[in-house]
Amino acid sequence: MTDTPAPARDYRDTVFLPKTDFPMKAGLAAKEPAILERWAKLGIYDRLREQRLGRERFILHDGPPYANGDIHMGHAMNKVLKDIIVRSQSLMGKDAPYVPGWDCHGLPIEWKVEEAYRAKKLNKDDVPVDQFRAECRAYAEKWVAVQKGEFERLGVMGDWADPYLTMKYEAEATIVGELLKFAESGQLYRGAKPVMWSPVEKTALAEAEVEYEDIVSTQIDVAFEIVDAPNAPELVGAHAVIWTTTPWTIPVNQALSYGPEINYVAVKISHEDDRTFLVAEALVQTFIQRFKPVDLENTGATAGIFWEGKGSQLEGATARHPMHALGGFFAKPRPFLPGSFVTTDAGTGLVHMSPDHGEDDFELCKQYGIDPVFAVDGAGMYRADWAWLGGQGSVINKKFVAADGQICTDLRATGALLAASDDFKHSYPHSWRSKAKVIFRATPQWFIPMDRSDTESPSRLREGSGEGSAANAALDASPPPTPPASGRGAEDGNGATLREIALDAIAATTWIPARAENRITSMVQGRPDWVISRQRAWGVPIALFVDRATGQYLNDPAVNARIVEAFRENGADAWYADGHQALLGPDYNLADYEVVKDILDVWFDSGCTHVFTVEARYGEGTRANLYLEGSDQHRGWFQSSLLESCGTRGRAPYDAVLTHGFALDGQGRKMSKSLGNVVDPLKIIGESGADILRMWVASTDYFDDVKIGKEVLATASDAYRKLRNTFRYMLGALEGFDDSERVAVSDMPELERYVLHRLGMIDTELRQAAESYEFNRYTRLLTDFANEDLSAFFFDIRKDSLYCDATGDVKRRAYRTVLDVLFHALVRYAAPVLCFTAEEVWQSRFPNDDSSVHYLEWPSLPEVEDGVAIGKKWTQIRALRETVTEAIEPMRREKTVRSSLEAEVTIRSVSPLAPNEAAELAEAFIVAKVTPGDSVTVTRTDFHKCGRCWRHLPEVTVDGELCDRCEGVVAHA
Repeated sequence: MTDTPAPARDYRDTVFLPKTDFPMKAGLAAKEPAILERWAKLGIYDRLREQRLGRERFILHDGPPYANGDIHMGHAMNKVLKDIIVRSQSLMGKDAPYVPGWDCHGLPIEWKVEEAYRAKKLNKDDVPVDQFRAECRAYAEKWVAVQKGEFERLGVMGDWADPYLTMKYEAEATIVGELLKFAESGQLYRGAKPVMWSPVEKTALAEAEVEYEDIVSTQIDVAFEIVDAPNAPELVGAHAVIWTTTPWTIPVNQALSYGPEINYVAVKISHEDDRTFLVAEALVQTFIQRFKPVDLENTGATAGIFWEGKGSQLEGATARHPMHALGGFFAKPRPFLPGSFVTTDAGTGLVHMSPDHGEDDFELCKQYGIDPVFAVDGAGMYRADWAWLGGQGSVINKKFVAADGQICTDLRATGALLAASDDFKHSYPHSWRSKAKVIFRATPQWFIPMDRSDTESPSRLREGSGEGSAANAALDASPPPTPPASGRGAEDGNGATLREIALDAIAATTWIPARAENRITSMVQGRPDWVISRQRAWGVPIALFVDRATGQYLNDPAVNARIVEAFRENGADAWYADGHQALLGPDYNLADYEVVKDILDVWFDSGCTHVFTVEARYGEGTRANLYLEGSDQHRGWFQSSLLESCGTRGRAPYDAVLTHGFALDGQGRKMSKSLGNVVDPLKIIGESGADILRMWVASTDYFDDVKIGKEVLATASDAYRKLRNTFRYMLGALEGFDDSERVAVSDMPELERYVLHRLGMIDTELRQAAESYEFNRYTRLLTDFANEDLSAFFFDIRKDSLYCDATGDVKRRAYRTVLDVLFHALVRYAAPVLCFTAEEVWQSRFPNDDSSVHYLEWPSLPEVEDGVAIGKKWTQIRALRETVTEAIEPMRREKTVRSSLEAEVTIRSVSPLAPNEAAELAEAFIVAKVTPGDSVTVTRTDFHKCGRCWRHLPEVTVDGELCDRCEGVVAHA
């Protein structure tokens, strides 16, 4: 009979393994809605306001998205970033309310309602205005509700029960009240200036409502015969040549402009055409290249100079319009005017002037008493009584303005068209809503002036000297100066003009990133007067009465007060009711006044949100700590809010402004339905959960444009998974921990004190990152600490103590004490970013129907007296540990050792290691033995393996027997 060795005992039941119900698999898409429901029952937002009452307040004022359609990735990125900031400020102990809001008026919503009309073959203009406005309101209400749910699903915490809406009656009353402040202080005038106009939407547009796209336009060269030239009589009969890419402006031409210092020549081209052409000397050859194709038989065109001179010699000259035979407007001589904007960069060095359709044209012609004629109507058609092309158009119709279109055909018939081709590539403004081209068009609009400073009464309107049926258009080409608004402080800084006060306010504001200051400064420095009127129906009306006799708007505080109160009671619809006489009161007769029908630019609406949200809720004079939007808002909400507040309060409505980039697809392309590369945030939430999306937002360098796609999300998911597993490990390792087990810092082993020291360093950096809104750095600090300092180092070393030391052992108790500190710190750090997961983690350890991780404040950490010295020592040990690990790895690959526990290591040391030092290093390196030597070398140990802790130790004589420690633990189990 053969002796059979007894089977080795299984010691697994004596090892203290982590225990937790916290799942490794997140299942966020299913869990998060339940967490949201729990928060709603708790009333978490209101509870936080109660808890933080009296604390320092931090206000992030929400920029309003349009209540129009489902949210897109830009919305998600913006709202998540705001929520992370608000939650982090709350974590730092501040009262950080967040009031979400919506832009409810304006073209985007009107456009959608009109689309429904067009589908039913209805004309919006045939619908009563009150009915149309009611449908717009209903449409906005629908999408506010939809987007509210979508934003909440992202985990965004705020006052969702009482958001601000620009269409609320109180908001509309405040908006009109702010407008009337501008009117009362004289910072308002009506004038006819060229503004960007959408013939499709039939309204003026702000710069922020326009986007630029590359297009191919028709370019033409047109000859104007010179009929008088007092300083160069030999030019009479010559033809001044202009070049333009907007042929449709030729029917509205009123002058020609030259550069006084430019050298011009009159040339005859070797060509069947015997005319002489006046162009800039520097542009003769490029003109000939365009002109040659007019006569395909002559391919050797050259120029013979007939006259040469400075542009200043053209002063007093006149030419006649190519269509002068039509008489009337077209028969008037076209003067030559000196223009500082004329260059020889392109064209002919002569510019045709149409004050209706260009800013430079308008300003120059204004100086010489030439007014707009309003020939092009709101739909882009020439008005019916216009002598040339009357009733035709639209001027943005490519066929109409093409080289073979009606305009060029008529010019060609007169012999004035010298060259025409449909091949000029350039960037051109389009309406961001309809995607159609816009035009510059002079129309009577209401403006807030940027450069008034002196005291004078509100501006008057004067009649324009237009042609035909447009002769009565109001025109104020030179708005008078205006007094500063009440409360404006111009004694410090530049002065009292709106532009100067705004520039001072920009300089006093913190811009994040800093380069944003230069961008908005240049925009405000160069911007024209603010066009605040729109020819639409859905919005806050410009509630003014204009005296029919004087052209002056009524400026009566009592009337204005009645208007504001009517809006407060019945909303802006009050202006469309039959109550204007009541608003005027007994001192005025409605028959004497024009009731202004234009509505306000929606940027004025949103520019007032600081008044009816921040000031209304937190006190007059209160301003936001932070505005945060995409970088496009330098010309949008940031600027309209700045101008509104500077015009009425003499300061910016914000202390700091943060701008983020745009969300692009995984290849860095702009998202577009036509490209099929749109990444839907709602789909990501439905599949992976909002916390994955939040992790992505926090991990990006959002000050610039950011990418999102499968690979990017996979990276965010992996970072999330590792952090989740860190929490899972701590929850399991802390099972059953209570205060009786806690160990004082001074009694802890050095490794524990080192980790607490590292935590303190990370804590400082995290707070700095949160205070500077650098959540890319914040998230990286958090995840790197969890992965590198904890999982790969501290947890790795101490798992032996956790699993195998006696439960009362000081080292094990110290480890669990530090784990408790780490848990309380890390769950708080993670809460602003991973709001759902942090709640799940907290409730897993401290289940309580009335508690939330988001009630907690920034952790208070224990001090480590000798932390700096310990930090230096363990930084060296960690570096040496990496060297040792690298030295062991080849032996693992060759299977000389199966784990580092089987390795003995020699390290470079000039002196022998003390026993406790050698044991400390062996524990840190997770090896069998460490000895001093000349270099790092590794050999396989001869020590036998403990059957319980699996360490190779000298006291174990046979593999499977117990080491001294394990024997004691098992004996007392």
